[in-house]
Amino acid sequence: MAAVITASEPSWISPFTGLNPRSFAKLVTALRREGADGGRTGRPWSLTLDDRVLLVTAYWRTNLTLRQLAPLFGISKSAADRIVDHLGPLLALQPRKRFRKDTVLIVDGTLVPTRDHTVAEQSKNYRYSTNHQVVVDADTRLVVMVGRPVPGSRNDCKAWAESGVKAAVGQTTTIADGGYPGTGLVMPHRRRKGEELPAWKEEHNRSHKQVRARVEHVFARMKSWKILRDCRLKGDGVHHAMLGIARLHNLALAG
Repeated sequence: MAAVITASEPSWISPFTGLNPRSFAKLVTALRREGADGGRTGRPWSLTLDDRVLLVTAYWRTNLTLRQLAPLFGISKSAADRIVDHLGPLLALQPRKRFRKDTVLIVDGTLVPTRDHTVAEQSKNYRYSTNHQVVVDADTRLVVMVGRPVPGSRNDCKAWAESGVKAAVGQTTTIADGGYPGTGLVMPHRRRKGEELPAWKEEHNRSHKQVRARVEHVFARMKSWKILRDCRLKGDGVHHAMLGIARLHNLALAG
């Protein structure tokens, strides 16, 4: 089969990765340094590492089935399956482990509809979803970590602890919305029934909202990857997709 899509043609890179060709080349070089192109026994890969990375990102970007996508790369559906299973975890964002004392983080949860009901539950959107806690650096707007997915029926308070994000963040100052009561995170002031907030609290809430909106902007960019609207991957596949898309988001933002 003749390939239609290939990384050797730069015009295909940006639509399917969100990266310019220079950043894409840096990503491939980093993956090669991390061993993504070696350590395999048996038959060699039918595609170059560049094309394999492009295939995985095209799968995440378009959410086409592998039966539909594989012919566009000139390979079989089973070969595409193996590539996604192998490269998906290797593309994952590595969580930041240390933070400066003056670092301010923002956390929020987002629901990803997932067809694997063993890792999902019906959530407020009435679909089987997973709750992903995403932590963003308030200054750089880069994703610093994504917690392990928990069933979508969990509220953000429980997901904050169960996903492992709480332990990873530690004592770093972290901003959140009003859905995290009792967690010690920096939340907006609440108005009691029949009372008005003093002016300084209103001002604080406005500032808090403006800063916290940055994580919503990150979600909007990440959800442009259609696999996060209806994920067919099983097991850890949805987690690997979230981590990989977070890494691509950071590369695109950092240039």
